[in-house]
Parts: sequence; structure tokens; C-alpha cells
Amino acid sequence: MIIRKLCITCISFLMGVQCSLAAETCPVTHEKLVAALKSSVKPSGGLTNGGLDNNMWATVVARDGTVCAVAYSGAKWDDQWPGSRVISAQKANTANGFSLKSKALSTANMYAGSQPGGFLFAIEDSNPVNTDVAYAGDASQFGSASDPMVGKRVGGVNVFAGGVALYDDSNVLGGLGLSGDTSCADHNVAWRVRKALGLDKVPGGVSSDNNDAIIYDIGLTGSSSSGYGHPKCAAKEADVAADIKSGVGGGILTK
Repeated sequence: MIIRKLCITCISFLMGVQCSLAAETCPVTHEKLVAALKSSVKPSGGLTNGGLDNNMWATVVARDGTVCAVAYSGAKWDDQWPGSRVISAQKANTANGFSLKSKALSTANMYAGSQPGGFLFAIEDSNPVNTDVAYAGDASQFGSASDPMVGKRVGGVNVFAGGVALYDDSNVLGGLGLSGDTSCADHNVAWRVRKALGLDKVPGGVSSDNNDAIIYDIGLTGSSSSGYGHPKCAAKEADVAADIKSGVGGGILTK
């Protein structure tokens, strides 16, 4: 007989018992995620991301999809767009859920395929957000080590750029989602944060650089020549992407 062990954390209450799944080994600690995020956005000492240069949210999920770390770069939880907390979790869930040991897909790589007629059309409807997880708890705990999403699966699929899978030298360990700026800028920051965490050993991908870089190849007709493209945003995001090698096409090297 094959026995599968589930790790369950149970808290007893007078009126019943509440249980939540405990995450698999988290690829990062909350402290490391905060440090990597703050070093990667301009308001807290990093370089420009090419977009609005807002403070931002970051979420990490373990390989089983359990949220295991949530952070923000500002001084308090509403120094960045409050709505981006859940979006960052969706992006982390998406990149983890659709990346494999041999090939990574960033959320940016999924944009074109999710459009009408694309091979991923309506994928956003396939894994709905668990709103009981996403909006639970006291807002004062958002982004802390005790964020109410931690230890639970929030779900969700988001095909805006800003979600990337996390890799060590041998496997995919989970996903990272960034939100709080333009989606193109979110991708640049996700790229920086992943590198700062040392979890950027991407084994392969759909870009011409054989990784999960954002692909700027959507032309005037709205179609992507590669099938994995993402629209350019309004500012200098593509130029930053060219500099840090987080994107292909559409940018001008400035160094």
C-alpha cells in the first residue's frame, strides 16, 4: 500500500476546528524576499524598472501552489496599490502552475495565447481565485510573515507580465509574482528579484534566448509572430528589459 502523507495544521476553536494545508518547503524566507524586493525597485533604493517606478508587492508560492511568502517594498501595506497584492499571488501561481523542470513559461509568455483564437484562450477562467483566502484577515498583516494568504492556496491565473517560475540547478521550486506597476515593469522587477534570490537557473523557454523572457513581437495587427508575445507598455520598460536581458525585441540597449 502506498501511503501519502499530507501535512495539516489544525487550530482548535470552541465552536469547531479550522485546518489549512502547510506549504511544501518554501524556496525563500520572508526576510530574503523583502530584501530582494527592496533592492529591485526604485523607491526603496533600486534602479528604475522603466515604468511608473511605484512601490510593489511580491508573492512566492511553493511548488504545490501554497502561498509561502508575501512582501511589499514600501513602509506600510498601502504604500503600493492594495489591489496588486492578490494579483502578485495570481501571477506566482500561474508561472509555477505552467512551468516544468525542462521549460519555463512566464506569465508574459502566456498573454498572446490567451487572446481570442489563441491556444490558451480563456485560461484565466480555468483556475479561479479562492476569494476566501485572497481577502481574509486583518489588512495590518498584509505583506508580513503572517500574511493571511500564507499556508493556503489562493489559486488564480493571470497573464499580465510579472510572474516567473523559480529554479535552482536541478528543478522548479515554485513561482514568484510581482505587481504594482505596468505589467511590463512588473516583469523587469520579477527578473531582478529572482536573480537576487539566486533562483534564476531557468533550463529553457520559448524566447529566442531559450528562457522565459518577455517577448515584444506583437505588431500593429495585434498578433504575435512567435505566439508567445506581450504588448509593449507606454514608457521605457522594453529598454530596461533589453539592458537586463529580461526581454527580447522592442528595446534599445542604453548601456
